[in-house]
Amino acid sequence: LGMFTELKFPVPWGHIAAKAWGPLEGHPVLCLHGWLDNANTFDKLIPLLPRGCYYVAMDFSGHGLSSHRPAGCPYHFLDYVTDVRRVAAALQWRRFTLMGHSMGNFFFSYCFISPQFCFLYPEMVDKLILLESLGFLLAPEDTEAWLKSKRRVIDRLLSLEAKQQTPKARSPEAALQRLLEANSHLTAEGGAILLQRGATETPAG
Repeated sequence: LGMFTELKFPVPWGHIAAKAWGPLEGHPVLCLHGWLDNANTFDKLIPLLPRGCYYVAMDFSGHGLSSHRPAGCPYHFLDYVTDVRRVAAALQWRRFTLMGHSMGNFFFSYCFISPQFCFLYPEMVDKLILLESLGFLLAPEDTEAWLKSKRRVIDRLLSLEAKQQTPKARSPEAALQRLLEANSHLTAEGGAILLQRGATETPAG
């Protein structure tokens, strides 16, 4: 397991980089690095692990060889959970083992991402391995609401990205009509004012 291959997964702001060890047909294991680290965290560990697995260690956005998010965009924990979901989808993994590492404080620990992902997508994770982590702590009375709201955010975002198409060109009249249909509180005058700054003119419309 000393040899590895480099992987790249496209995302809207560039790509997420990863490195992989082992046979493609092996049991899938996704490895998540710690605070300010990168996929090389696992270089010395992977050769010591069972050889029947396919290990993929990803660089979170803004780390290692992964693209940084655009300037001015913060890095929230839920964004990292979404990164994990993107990589799992790109690999077409429906069920896999998740291994997370961090040496940092719990609240700044990327190991926090591993239990969050398991909590949001339990049907996708067969085993959770935490290296130097406290796990994911959440008050029982908050569990259901947190689960529903956070999973909805991630699923809607990825669904919108999958449907992303080149914007259609419309006449000014058709653009105004569409805006008014989607915003029943707007008057025609108000919609026209918004479109002056909210629409882009192209040769096609």
